[in-house]
Amino acid sequence: MRLPLSAVLLSLLVGGCATQTSVQARRHVPAGYAGRPFADSSYHGGPQRIPGTLMCAYYDLGGEGVAYRYNHQKNPGSGGLNPLNGDYYNEFRHDEPVGISYTKYGIKADNSLYNKVTPPEKLFYVGWTEPGEWFNLTVDVARAGTYKVDLLYTSNRGGVLSFDLNGQPIGRPIEIESTHDAADPIAWRQWHHWNVARDIAELSLPLGTNLLTVHVVKQGNMNLATLTFTKS
Repeated sequence: MRLPLSAVLLSLLVGGCATQTSVQARRHVPAGYAGRPFADSSYHGGPQRIPGTLMCAYYDLGGEGVAYRYNHQKNPGSGGLNPLNGDYYNEFRHDEPVGISYTKYGIKADNSLYNKVTPPEKLFYVGWTEPGEWFNLTVDVARAGTYKVDLLYTSNRGGVLSFDLNGQPIGRPIEIESTHDAADPIAWRQWHHWNVARDIAELSLPLGTNLLTVHVVKQGNMNLATLTFTKS
Protein backbone atom coordinates (compact mmCIF):
# COMPACT_ATOMS: atom_id res chain seq x y z
CA MET A 1 0.00 0.00 0.00
CA ARG A 2 1.35 3.40 -0.98
CA LEU A 3 1.33 5.96 1.86
CA PRO A 4 0.05 9.46 1.21
CA LEU A 5 2.75 12.11 0.82
CA SER A 6 1.74 13.75 4.10
CA ALA A 7 2.35 10.49 5.97
CA VAL A 8 5.76 10.06 4.33
CA LEU A 9 6.79 13.60 5.28
CA LEU A 10 5.58 13.07 8.85
CA SER A 11 7.56 9.86 9.07
CA LEU A 12 10.73 11.61 7.85
CA LEU A 13 10.20 14.47 10.26
CA VAL A 14 9.69 12.20 13.25
CA GLY A 15 12.66 10.08 12.23
CA GLY A 16 14.84 13.19 11.90
CA CYS A 17 13.77 14.44 15.33
CA ALA A 18 14.47 11.05 16.85
CA THR A 19 17.94 11.01 15.28
CA GLN A 20 18.69 14.53 16.49
CA THR A 21 17.50 13.69 20.02
CA SER A 22 19.61 10.54 19.99
CA VAL A 23 22.71 12.52 18.95
CA GLN A 24 22.08 15.12 21.65
CA ALA A 25 21.63 12.35 24.22
CA ARG A 26 25.08 11.02 23.36
CA ARG A 27 26.82 14.32 24.11
CA HIS A 28 28.23 14.26 27.64
CA VAL A 29 30.53 17.30 27.49
CA PRO A 30 29.64 19.68 30.37
CA ALA A 31 27.16 22.39 29.42
CA GLY A 32 28.89 25.69 28.84
CA TYR A 33 32.25 24.20 27.91
CA ALA A 34 33.74 26.72 25.47
CA GLY A 35 36.55 24.56 24.09
CA ARG A 36 36.38 22.72 20.79
CA PRO A 37 38.28 19.91 19.09
CA PHE A 38 41.65 20.80 17.62
CA ALA A 39 41.92 21.48 13.90
CA ASP A 40 44.48 23.18 11.69
CA SER A 41 45.62 23.21 8.07
CA SER A 42 46.83 19.61 8.32
CA TYR A 43 44.46 17.99 10.82
CA HIS A 44 40.71 18.18 10.21
CA GLY A 45 39.59 15.15 12.22
CA GLY A 46 37.29 16.74 14.81
CA PRO A 47 36.98 14.82 18.11
CA GLN A 48 39.62 12.14 18.49
CA ARG A 49 38.18 8.64 18.43
CA ILE A 50 37.97 5.87 21.00
CA PRO A 51 38.84 3.03 20.58
CA GLY A 52 42.07 4.28 19.06
CA THR A 53 45.11 6.42 19.75
CA LEU A 54 44.77 9.99 20.99
CA MET A 55 47.44 12.59 20.25
CA CYS A 56 48.12 14.63 23.40
CA ALA A 57 49.37 17.56 21.28
CA TYR A 58 45.92 17.73 19.65
CA TYR A 59 44.44 19.04 22.91
CA ASP A 60 41.39 21.25 22.45
CA LEU A 61 41.27 24.81 21.19
CA GLY A 62 39.92 27.42 23.58
CA GLY A 63 42.85 28.92 25.43
CA GLU A 64 44.17 29.13 28.97
CA GLY A 65 41.74 28.02 31.66
CA VAL A 66 39.35 26.53 29.10
CA ALA A 67 41.26 23.99 27.01
CA TYR A 68 44.38 23.82 29.17
CA ARG A 69 46.26 25.18 32.19
CA TYR A 70 49.98 25.64 31.74
CA ASN A 71 52.57 27.36 33.92
CA HIS A 72 54.66 28.87 31.12
CA GLN A 73 54.01 32.26 29.56
CA LYS A 74 55.52 31.17 26.25
CA ASN A 75 55.78 27.84 24.46
CA PRO A 76 59.25 26.50 25.36
CA GLY A 77 59.18 24.05 22.45
CA SER A 78 57.54 25.49 19.32
CA GLY A 79 59.20 28.83 18.74
CA GLY A 80 61.66 28.18 21.59
CA LEU A 81 63.71 25.03 21.26
CA ASN A 82 62.36 24.72 17.70
CA PRO A 83 62.89 27.92 15.68
CA LEU A 84 60.15 29.89 13.94
CA ASN A 85 61.45 29.21 10.44
CA GLY A 86 58.27 28.37 8.53
CA ASP A 87 58.51 24.63 9.23
CA TYR A 88 55.15 23.11 10.27
CA TYR A 89 56.69 20.93 12.98
CA ASN A 90 58.86 23.67 14.46
CA GLU A 91 55.97 26.14 14.60
CA PHE A 92 53.16 23.80 15.67
CA ARG A 93 50.82 25.71 18.05
CA HIS A 94 53.63 28.18 18.81
CA ASP A 95 51.13 30.89 19.80
CA GLU A 96 50.01 28.85 22.85
CA PRO A 97 52.08 28.41 26.03
CA VAL A 98 51.74 24.62 26.21
CA GLY A 99 55.19 23.13 25.62
CA ILE A 100 55.17 21.13 22.38
CA SER A 101 57.92 19.46 20.41
CA TYR A 102 58.31 16.43 18.17
CA THR A 103 60.51 13.37 17.92
CA LYS A 104 63.76 13.81 16.02
CA TYR A 105 65.95 11.09 14.53
CA GLY A 106 68.71 13.11 12.86
CA ILE A 107 70.51 13.97 16.10
CA LYS A 108 69.81 10.59 17.74
CA ALA A 109 67.49 12.26 20.22
CA ASP A 110 64.45 9.99 20.09
CA ASN A 111 65.87 6.89 18.39
CA SER A 112 68.77 6.18 20.74
CA LEU A 113 69.81 2.83 22.21
CA TYR A 114 68.39 3.88 25.58
CA ASN A 115 64.75 3.72 24.52
CA LYS A 116 62.44 0.98 25.74
CA VAL A 117 60.44 1.60 22.54
CA THR A 118 61.22 3.75 19.50
CA PRO A 119 58.46 6.20 18.60
CA PRO A 120 57.72 7.31 15.02
CA GLU A 121 59.80 10.20 13.73
CA LYS A 122 58.16 13.63 13.85
CA LEU A 123 55.58 12.58 16.42
CA PHE A 124 54.24 15.57 18.36
CA TYR A 125 54.20 15.47 22.16
CA VAL A 126 53.32 17.69 25.11
CA GLY A 127 56.42 18.35 27.22
CA TRP A 128 57.98 20.61 29.87
CA THR A 129 55.18 19.45 32.16
CA GLU A 130 54.78 20.65 35.75
CA PRO A 131 52.38 19.75 38.58
CA GLY A 132 49.05 21.54 38.38
CA GLU A 133 48.95 21.62 34.59
CA TRP A 134 46.20 19.95 32.56
CA PHE A 135 44.76 19.78 29.06
CA ASN A 136 41.42 18.72 27.55
CA LEU A 137 40.75 16.27 24.73
CA THR A 138 37.29 16.12 23.18
CA VAL A 139 36.75 12.48 22.21
CA ASP A 140 34.13 10.45 20.38
CA VAL A 141 33.51 7.05 22.00
CA ALA A 142 32.17 4.57 19.42
CA ARG A 143 31.11 1.92 21.96
CA ALA A 144 30.28 2.32 25.63
CA GLY A 145 32.31 0.16 27.98
CA THR A 146 35.54 -0.23 29.87
CA TYR A 147 38.78 0.66 28.12
CA LYS A 148 42.40 -0.08 28.96
CA VAL A 149 44.80 2.82 28.44
CA ASP A 150 48.44 2.74 27.27
CA LEU A 151 50.66 5.83 27.45
CA LEU A 152 53.62 6.57 25.15
CA TYR A 153 55.87 8.84 27.21
CA THR A 154 59.24 9.81 28.67
CA SER A 155 59.86 10.80 32.27
CA ASN A 156 63.19 11.91 33.68
CA ARG A 157 61.98 11.73 37.31
CA GLY A 158 58.77 9.73 37.34
CA GLY A 159 55.51 11.36 38.25
CA VAL A 160 51.75 11.06 38.76
CA LEU A 161 48.93 11.68 36.27
CA SER A 162 45.16 11.59 36.69
CA PHE A 163 42.09 11.79 34.46
CA ASP A 164 38.77 13.61 34.58
CA LEU A 165 35.79 12.61 32.46
CA ASN A 166 33.26 15.33 31.69
CA GLY A 167 34.48 17.43 34.60
CA GLN A 168 34.59 14.65 37.23
CA PRO A 169 37.57 12.55 38.39
CA ILE A 170 37.66 9.05 36.93
CA GLY A 171 39.94 6.25 38.01
CA ARG A 172 42.83 6.53 40.46
CA PRO A 173 45.99 8.67 40.26
CA ILE A 174 48.53 6.94 38.01
CA GLU A 175 52.17 6.43 39.01
CA ILE A 176 54.46 6.98 36.01
CA GLU A 177 57.78 5.15 36.12
CA SER A 178 60.95 7.12 35.44
CA THR A 179 62.77 6.44 32.17
CA HIS A 180 66.07 7.85 33.49
CA ASP A 181 69.01 5.68 32.48
CA ALA A 182 72.35 6.45 34.11
CA ALA A 183 74.15 4.59 31.32
CA ASP A 184 73.31 7.31 28.78
CA PRO A 185 76.34 9.66 28.58
CA ILE A 186 74.30 12.56 27.10
CA ALA A 187 72.52 14.46 29.89
CA TRP A 188 69.79 16.16 27.81
CA ARG A 189 68.73 12.81 26.34
CA GLN A 190 67.30 11.78 29.73
CA TRP A 191 64.14 13.59 28.52
CA HIS A 192 64.06 11.43 25.38
CA HIS A 193 64.06 7.84 26.66
CA TRP A 194 60.71 6.60 25.32
CA ASN A 195 58.60 3.89 26.89
CA VAL A 196 55.02 2.60 26.78
CA ALA A 197 53.23 2.37 30.13
CA ARG A 198 50.70 -0.37 29.45
CA ASP A 199 47.32 -0.65 31.14
CA ILE A 200 47.91 2.43 33.27
CA ALA A 201 44.15 2.78 33.73
CA GLU A 202 40.81 1.11 33.09
CA LEU A 203 38.19 3.74 32.38
CA SER A 204 34.46 3.24 31.91
CA LEU A 205 33.32 5.50 29.07
CA PRO A 206 29.79 6.22 27.80
CA LEU A 207 28.87 6.22 24.13
CA GLY A 208 29.20 9.54 22.32
CA THR A 209 31.09 12.81 22.72
CA ASN A 210 33.01 13.15 25.98
CA LEU A 211 35.58 15.48 27.50
CA LEU A 212 38.76 13.82 28.79
CA THR A 213 41.10 15.90 30.97
CA VAL A 214 44.71 14.86 31.62
CA HIS A 215 46.21 16.26 34.86
CA VAL A 216 49.87 16.40 35.84
CA VAL A 217 49.65 15.76 39.60
CA LYS A 218 53.26 15.29 40.77
CA GLN A 219 56.83 15.72 39.54
CA GLY A 220 56.36 16.70 35.92
CA ASN A 221 59.36 16.52 33.58
CA MET A 222 57.29 14.18 31.42
CA ASN A 223 56.80 14.12 27.66
CA LEU A 224 53.29 12.84 26.85
CA ALA A 225 52.81 11.68 23.25
CA THR A 226 49.84 9.34 22.87
CA LEU A 227 47.09 7.61 24.82
CA THR A 228 45.82 4.37 23.26
CA PHE A 229 42.37 3.15 24.31
CA THR A 230 41.53 -0.52 23.80
CA LYS A 231 38.19 -2.11 24.71
CA SER A 232 38.56 -4.41 27.70
